[in-house]
Amino acid sequence: MSAHRRIVLIAIVGALIISASAPLVRLSGVSPATSALFRCAYAVPPMLLLAWLERRRLGPLPFKGALAAWAAGVLFALDLLFWHHAIDYVGAGLATVLGNLQVFIVAFAAWGLFGERPSRRLVISTPVVFAGVVLISGMFDSAAYGSDPAMGVWAGVATSLSYAAFLLLMKRGGADRAAGPLAHATVVATLTIALLSPVFGGADFVPEWPAHGWLLLLALGPQVVGWSLITFTLPRQPAALTALLLLIQPMTTVALSAVVLGERPSPLQLAGCAVIVLGVLYGSRRRPEPAPAERTESSVT
Repeated sequence: MSAHRRIVLIAIVGALIISASAPLVRLSGVSPATSALFRCAYAVPPMLLLAWLERRRLGPLPFKGALAAWAAGVLFALDLLFWHHAIDYVGAGLATVLGNLQVFIVAFAAWGLFGERPSRRLVISTPVVFAGVVLISGMFDSAAYGSDPAMGVWAGVATSLSYAAFLLLMKRGGADRAAGPLAHATVVATLTIALLSPVFGGADFVPEWPAHGWLLLLALGPQVVGWSLITFTLPRQPAALTALLLLIQPMTTVALSAVVLGERPSPLQLAGCAVIVLGVLYGSRRRPEPAPAERTESSVT
């Protein structure tokens, strides 16, 4: 197996693991700020251990990388706070689809930051994808699923903006490391969520069981294992490709939420999910470059 295929496979496995995040949040039954706080707090000890082992092998994380990771941690905190509220408003499956609008944001931002030019397909599919967002919002749907689908859309869009900025910062600061930057980001995210929790409805700082059993599973699975795998792949492939591979997460989450949580989005909302996923798949594809010989031949004719 080529190195590129191994990186892609690692990213896919990471995306599959984090697809369990939203269902685990719903199963915990705690407030959005509480679930966001403890999924990070419980992940700190194992992440620090992994970072220490990485430091022994590669040396200390450069200050520039640490600075990027700290900024990423603040954005990750905002991502989780907005996203966990979106889960509360519109359910685990739809919230995860909305949170993955980051594919477009990452692709256009990577153009400016890393010179990774987005394709014409991406520009064409952008309004199509946002039509899917409108369908999920329940604007034209009396049977829309969720306590407040419109607020769920706003929270989902805010999630995508924070998520995209987080991915780009982790890509820029990660270099050849995975555990170190993610450990820094997780510690900063924990502190930021604790400070911002009053603005986002408040967090309960006293653990209760079995709710925190689900949060512990969330921290050790998606937060530590899933995000470690994804962080490993970020510096090793184009940002837009990572964002595209992360689309596995919302598709899997919608299925998990239907089976485990009994979520039943309306037909129009499911159509919106399909429009978003298909639009992003189309928009993120690049047409294959013709082989050098083919280009020469065509120029002659």
